[in-house]
Parts: sequence; C-alpha cells; structure tokens
Amino acid sequence: MSIELLHALQQLEKEKGINKDTLIEAIEAALLSAYRRNFGSTQNVNIRFDRETGDVKVFMVKYVMELPENSLTDISVEEAQEINPNMEAGDLLEIEVTPRKFGRIAAQTAKQVVVQRIREAERGIIFEEFQNKESDIVTGIVQRNERRNVVIDLGKAEAILSPNEQTAGEMYAFNDRIKTYIVEVKKTSKGPLIIVSRTHPGLVKRLFELEVPEIHSGVVEIKSISREAGSRTKIAVFSRDENVDPVGACVGQKGIRVQAIVDELKGEKIDIIKWSSNAEEFISSSLSPAKVVRVVLNEEEKSAKVTVPDYQLSLAIGKEGQNARLAAKLTGWKIDIKSESQLRAEIEKQLYGEIQDEYDPDEDQEDYEQNYYEEEYNNSGDDYMEDEQDAENSNGEAD
Repeated sequence: MSIELLHALQQLEKEKGINKDTLIEAIEAALLSAYRRNFGSTQNVNIRFDRETGDVKVFMVKYVMELPENSLTDISVEEAQEINPNMEAGDLLEIEVTPRKFGRIAAQTAKQVVVQRIREAERGIIFEEFQNKESDIVTGIVQRNERRNVVIDLGKAEAILSPNEQTAGEMYAFNDRIKTYIVEVKKTSKGPLIIVSRTHPGLVKRLFELEVPEIHSGVVEIKSISREAGSRTKIAVFSRDENVDPVGACVGQKGIRVQAIVDELKGEKIDIIKWSSNAEEFISSSLSPAKVVRVVLNEEEKSAKVTVPDYQLSLAIGKEGQNARLAAKLTGWKIDIKSESQLRAEIEKQLYGEIQDEYDPDEDQEDYEQNYYEEEYNNSGDDYMEDEQDAENSNGEAD
C-alpha cells in the first residue's frame, strides 16, 4: 500500500463516482479479513489506513488488567507500562504487529473483498440514479428476449419490459432503439431491477414534454390523458397564456410535433383536445372528431347525456365503443350517447305514455262493447214483448 494506491482511489472516485472514504473502509475491512485468515482469528486487531501516505498498519488491541485472563486479548499493567508508561488498568493498548508481507493469499482475499465493495457501491449509485428517474422516460437499446420479457440496455443498467407492459403488435428486434417509461425501480442483491413500460399513459405525456417546448416550459399544461396503447390516445391540454393555442402548440407546424410522437408510438392515433373548466364544453370536445349537438349533465351522478346527429353516432361511439370509452376516462364523467332520432323517439314515447294514461283505447273499446250488447239486449226484449202481445190478440180474435 502506498501513495500510488491513494491516486488510484482518487481516480476511481472521479470515474465511478464512489466516495474515496467508502473505498478505504472497504480496503480496511478486506485486509482485516485477510489478516485473520492467515495470522490468527482469535486476536483482536485493527487495521489503519493512512489517508495521506497510503501506508497500512496492523495493531493488536489488548485490555490492560491487573490479572490478565487471556494472553491473546489481555495484558498486565506492568507489561503495558513497558510499552507505554501512561497505561493503567482498564485502558486499551494498541501494539503494532504489521507483517512484512501479507502473502499472495492475503492479497488476493483483500482484492476480492475490495472489488465486491466497489460493485456494491456502484450498484447503490445506479439504484439512486434510476430511482430518481421513476415516472420519467429513458432511451435504451433492445438486447435480448428472456421468457417473453424484453431486456433493454440503458447504459449503466438493464431494464425489463414485461409482456404486460408491451404494446400489442409492436416488435422489439435486437439493437432497436426505443423510448420507455420507468414504472418502478427495485433494489436487489444483483443490482437495481428497473421495470419499464410502453403502454403507460405517462409515456405519451413525457414524449409531448420532449417534443413541445411550451409544455416543457409550463406555458401549456397537460390536464389529463386516456390511452389504449397501440390504438388510440386522447390528451387534454390547457394554455396559461391566452396568446398561445394549446392544441396548435402540440400539433406543431404541419403536424410535425405530433407526428414525431406518433412515429415513436408506431402509428398510434392521438386526439389533442382543448381542456375547459366548463364540463359541457370539455365533454363535447372529448368526443372529437364527432360533432355534438347537446350535453345534459347530472351533477349528482357525474353523468352526461350527449346528443349527436344521426350520421355522427357511430363516429362518436367509435369502434367497439373506444371513442366513448376514452372520452369518459379523459373527462371523468359517465357518458351516454344518443342520436337525434333516438332522442326524438324517447320523447315521443314519453308523451305517448302520458296520453295513454288519459285515454286508453282498449278500455274505451271494452266500454263500447258492453254498452252495445246491453242496448241490443234491451231492444230484443222489447221486440219479444210486442210479439207476445200481438200473438195474444190474434188468438182472441180467432176465438
């Protein structure tokens, strides 16, 4: 150990970012382990590393006692005072026992422990670095596939893209450069475990922050995002500056900004919507590209009934209800969509129901039939009586 070692430690501190004192502590622990393995484990010894010269010394520590019990750990007062006249019972005496050379085995053992401590320190630094990047976007290179997991090289560490975080239809080929969103960073014995995603809505948010300077500076704010990865995303934006159009800023000149994001997401469609504090306006915009005729809100249930033209109904609902579903996630409102003809039919049904309560054709028909038969019965009775009277008169005249 010498001044060259100090220079090497200083170089490691600059290159690896590991504190020099941490390395020195690791070296002391390694040398202590090597000494005990090669020169006796029952002795109580300390290792001292001189931070100015790089020299290393080994000291045997003994307890000063009137009546020593163990010669390896204890020393009498008389013997201690021969080494240091100031020693008294109860003190600790350090005696230098530095070997001329530790030997090849001792040096190898020390080296292994030092390397291990350096690795642990590096892992700790990498963990802290990527832990601070949670909920952020990183660029990496696809390295390999392991049991459906995609391993991505991030430079200092590797990230795992699990099947649940992979976008349906995307292919991840070797050496492909992709952007991913850091979902979680875990500390393990083998180093930090970094879990990334291609499906998280945060990926879209971070991509817009990278592509749109107005969002990065805070002039334009992303209020909410709803996403079905690989298919469609809706994003609501708001401008703090009246002179800045939030939608136009995100789209960019000739759509260059949003197109860059679409390309990164492998063709995923993106609807950019202007956020509004007015719920009716916001819900109406959220169903874009469909046109909305009317929005009726139910504040208690936080639901909205939306009316659209007949020819816009399928567009408003979307394929398999996707457009309506994304709009509901974006706004936080339950949305019920009906066409104008459906709404008209419901109104007519309600009105017809009220008229039916006042005039029931079935009931009137029943009354009519009852009155008719009663009248017929009475008329037929009168005719019968008249016929009987005529018969009697005829018999009398005959007699």
